[in-house]
Amino acid sequence: PLDQLYIAISKVFDSWFSTKAISYRNIMGISDDWGTAVTVQAMVFGNFSNYSGSGVFFTHNPRWSGDMILLWGDFTLGNQGEDVVSGLVRTLPISSRQAEMENRDPESSLEIMFPEIYQDLRKWAKKLIYDEGWSPQEMEFTFEGPGSRNLYLLQTRDMFMRERKKTYSFEEAYRDERNFLGHGIGVGGGAMSGRIVFSVEEIRYWRQREPQTSLILIRNDTVPDDIKEIYEADGLLTARGGSTSHAAIVAHRLGKTCVVGYSPLLCDEREKTCFIKGIKLKSGDWISIDGTEGSVYKGYIKVKKVEI
Repeated sequence: PLDQLYIAISKVFDSWFSTKAISYRNIMGISDDWGTAVTVQAMVFGNFSNYSGSGVFFTHNPRWSGDMILLWGDFTLGNQGEDVVSGLVRTLPISSRQAEMENRDPESSLEIMFPEIYQDLRKWAKKLIYDEGWSPQEMEFTFEGPGSRNLYLLQTRDMFMRERKKTYSFEEAYRDERNFLGHGIGVGGGAMSGRIVFSVEEIRYWRQREPQTSLILIRNDTVPDDIKEIYEADGLLTARGGSTSHAAIVAHRLGKTCVVGYSPLLCDEREKTCFIKGIKLKSGDWISIDGTEGSVYKGYIKVKKVEI
């Protein structure tokens, strides 16, 4: 067991020098000199039973600044935390208020389904923010059952806050409800219309042909290797994942318009096409997304700048 532990620790240290880690640091402006830390802790299982799960939450609403604690994030049943962060699973909202604002069923929230777990998380958030004076936090947790004694807080870090004084919204005169394709989870960035792209090559093609045109990357899900595509595109639309997935957090930090967890989307990257509610869209077609309300529209819609 100790040999296995040593190998695992070494692999974490070595990951700092991986190609995708170097690429991520270059894009995010992180020094190569920092290195990475390793935390050794006992294993707990979000896939232990039908009443277990894992999640990540923010202590504050990530879209609006303010001092009020409002738990906001993602959790999933029968999965480990990595599944949530990687964006490979469909997630559920943390609070009922979050569910309402994201046009989801409040009954599916952690607050309603597992009230004891939710109240415990809220208690810890209030203790860290109000009693200890910490900055707003992003916290990861796992629970192996429905009670407080089954809850484990795995890690916490300062939450990234982006101040926005202006954003974009669709002009109502140009918004045709016949082209409305439903809601995903809005992560931020306001409203945007752009051409659909599936790869870095397509992004660079349209950058040369139409430099002023916004480009929206379409994915079933995203993985850390997609950092270059997210960086070079202007917007992101995914079928899976939640507001705390790696892709959503990176897109938010980079100031991109982002909608995740849009379940009607079926993407075929090899054929450079996607299907939304029976409608086939291909590379270069226009699509419109709103990173605030999570709405998706077929075609081009004119946007306007608004004060927040």
